[in-house]
Amino acid sequence: MYDVQDWAEVRRLHRDGWTNTDIAEKFGMSRNTVASLIASETPPRYERAPAGSLLDGFADAIAAMLDENPKAPATVIRERLVALGYSGGITILKECLAELRPSFVGARSYQRTSYLPGELAQLDWWETGIDIPVGKDASRKAFGLVTSLPHSAAHACVFTFSKTTADFCPALVGCFERLGGVPRGAVLDNDAAMVKPRRGGPAHLVDDVAGLFGALSLKPIVLRPRFPEGKGQDERMIGYLQTSFVPLRRFSSIEDLQRQHDTWARTVAFERRPRRLAGSVTEAWRVERGFLAALPTPLPATDQRVEVRVAKDGFVRFGDVDYSVPPGLAGRRVQLAVSPREVVVFLDSEELGRHSRSYVPADVVLDPAHARALRLERDARRRLETKDVAVPPVNLARYDLAVGITS
Repeated sequence: MYDVQDWAEVRRLHRDGWTNTDIAEKFGMSRNTVASLIASETPPRYERAPAGSLLDGFADAIAAMLDENPKAPATVIRERLVALGYSGGITILKECLAELRPSFVGARSYQRTSYLPGELAQLDWWETGIDIPVGKDASRKAFGLVTSLPHSAAHACVFTFSKTTADFCPALVGCFERLGGVPRGAVLDNDAAMVKPRRGGPAHLVDDVAGLFGALSLKPIVLRPRFPEGKGQDERMIGYLQTSFVPLRRFSSIEDLQRQHDTWARTVAFERRPRRLAGSVTEAWRVERGFLAALPTPLPATDQRVEVRVAKDGFVRFGDVDYSVPPGLAGRRVQLAVSPREVVVFLDSEELGRHSRSYVPADVVLDPAHARALRLERDARRRLETKDVAVPPVNLARYDLAVGITS
């Protein structure tokens, strides 16, 4: 049984040129299993139950030692653990370190001041502080997912109204579309939208993010906690955006913000000439773009899928907004496919409604067809309750004709 993390790593190694045999040896699986994971376009939907180990309870201590020295020998680490009560052998410790050590070593390698083209990207959220009108005299703060390519200093930014996993996934795909491809790896911090909570053990991506990284054959490099210097290029880019893009600008919508940024990036940010580059950012990016992997076709699905119950008044709620459904479904459970721009309602795979997504707090989004059907249903119910039902008189003569009786 293999989980989404295994699926993503197998696909990444396959992209890096590993043979199925080498991958099978690394993971202790058959070549048929490797081929199956590579061929699968969607990640597994199950997870392996963790097995007990003599190392249980020592994860924090091991992580602290690796954080101090990622290359500390297993023998030295075992000496420290024995003093803390560890009674296991060196073999299971080495197996554990083989899994943990790369994330600590890799999380330091990004500190180099030079990078190969297409080697990696750095990801971070930008809290813009910009208030964006969302309609009905309401506004919301805008956030930006900033993705930088350290080799060329090129960047892309996709704006959202929150920093959830459902925002991160389509924003990352949007950034790579703007950058023209996918690098080999991505440096990211321990943001809850990207990485599962960790207590000293190895970092694991949120399942939806791991699935996306697998679909993109993208290697995650998760920084150790509280170490923003690890993505210095992105930190500097966010500072540059805050001081050079934001001042003296006004935005009528998040689409307007996105358009203005994309235009400014092409005409201003990409035309600067950092000292470490031999030319402009545009010229370096054109070279680096040739080293980026193409985005898969079709693009990975990034819609958020949730199940909700229809309220008595015939609406479903997502976030702080109510969306209409056809009448007669009160109490039923329906499925929502939510993107940054749209909310689609399904019942057993049948589409019930499609709405533009609203970001107005406490808003009500009503499909005119649903409104008409709801009014008719309520009117019919009212007439029945008041016995105000018009019943046409019955013509009894037709029954005489039916049996051949004539007057």
